[in-house]
Amino acid sequence: MKEIIIIGSGFGGLVTGNLLAQKGHKVTIFESHSMHGGYTAGFYRNGFYFESGTLSFEASSSVFKAMKDIGVYDKIEFVRQKLRFVSENFDGIPDTYENYKNIVYKGFPDDKDKLDAYFSEVDKIDNAFGSPDKPLPFLFSGFPYLLSIIPFIFRGRKLMKVMNEYRDVTLSEFAARFFPEDSQLYRIFRSMGYPDASAYLSAISALLGDYWTVKNGMQSWADVLADNFIALGGEIKLNAYVDGIITNNGKAVGVSCNGKKYNADYVVSACDYKKTLLKLLDDKKLIPLDMQKKVENAPVSEGFFTVYLGLGMSNEDLSKYIKTPHVSLHDEQPGCDIYNSCDEEFFNKTSLTLYSPSMVNPKHAPSGKSSLMLQTLVPYKWMQNWGNGDRKKYKELKAKATEAIIGKASKLIPDLKNYIEYCDSATPLTYERFTHNTDGASSSWSWNPKKKFYEGGFMTIKVDTPVKNLYIGSCWAMQIGGIPGALAAAYSCAKKIK
Repeated sequence: MKEIIIIGSGFGGLVTGNLLAQKGHKVTIFESHSMHGGYTAGFYRNGFYFESGTLSFEASSSVFKAMKDIGVYDKIEFVRQKLRFVSENFDGIPDTYENYKNIVYKGFPDDKDKLDAYFSEVDKIDNAFGSPDKPLPFLFSGFPYLLSIIPFIFRGRKLMKVMNEYRDVTLSEFAARFFPEDSQLYRIFRSMGYPDASAYLSAISALLGDYWTVKNGMQSWADVLADNFIALGGEIKLNAYVDGIITNNGKAVGVSCNGKKYNADYVVSACDYKKTLLKLLDDKKLIPLDMQKKVENAPVSEGFFTVYLGLGMSNEDLSKYIKTPHVSLHDEQPGCDIYNSCDEEFFNKTSLTLYSPSMVNPKHAPSGKSSLMLQTLVPYKWMQNWGNGDRKKYKELKAKATEAIIGKASKLIPDLKNYIEYCDSATPLTYERFTHNTDGASSSWSWNPKKKFYEGGFMTIKVDTPVKNLYIGSCWAMQIGGIPGALAAAYSCAKKIK
């Protein structure tokens, strides 16, 4: 039995904790916040429930296998999520890739030739990656692992050809091959996900056919994982900010928290990679200077600005306007630039998503009312990082952004302002305060293939660090992070700690 300390109780930390506790290790999770969950969490305000970060997830076969491995699958009610796509030219709720294409073609009949060329290439990418109906190989060991990679071997030549062709191509560059850069189609297709993410993300069939959420909210998922971990003998320390990782002879031997030292055979950092090595580690000399610079300079994924609304409108009435709980409103205006941190009018130009937790589960709002989240990615350190520490300026910018986003959502929900009973918003600074993610990163590293931190493919898993017995057990162990990245890290850590 080993003594293991995990820093952070997000999805990666909770899954890692469960897998290690199952093996009989003594595991303690330190969580700086008053609740476990990290981005896979939620909260109530005035009777309205909102998600803290993660709204939905893909790679369901991998997620479901992991929950079965841990023994909690039957305690979580997963439900399929449908997406409504809205733009000036189209409006639809496609459940397949073909339906999505039909909606776009119908909206832009004069651009058929351009769309034919575009979707021809997207089809190649989609076919190369294949169906997402099998768990990813990193969830297996031994002979089952060998069986799990057989589909990838059969698709090997096709997959490698596509990966080599699009390895360093961004969504913007890919869209520009087919559409004028001042066109609406260009703006739509370049913003399929994170800004300038890999062209691989053009293949959205997985998003349309494999998109899930948790009926009782992400916090309920975190609660199930936490309860199971404790039942296995694990301990979660809340309000326990780890201020240092202690090393001895180049090896992690524990952590410090609130002036007290805690010993461990292994330390798993299930949190921000940058802060793990550059802030928490007690001996920076253990990190080669070139790696320190690389970690410090590596871009992270963009942060979100989120508006939380409690509405005096029933779910039935809200559904008449937004139709599905999750809506992607392609409303990006000319001149919108995610890289321009000085554009005070950014929020009047950007697209946004709408998400209603209470349409997924009516219990997430008081009777006869509904909850709604409005969300968009924002430039790094917008407007001198939201006022350069000036509290008054921060509130002014936050209010300006909130008003603009509500105004955009009013295009789908007329008179939205008149229904608002509760309103608050979160900036990247809010997310950084609660998760300690650098710049409020909403995932991990940048999704731009030209700004990679990890060498190799975007699904490469790296939990090792230059410090012996210190591992990365969060989504930061993979370039594009997310739920799959956190799962990959958790299983990799569990395999390494015998």
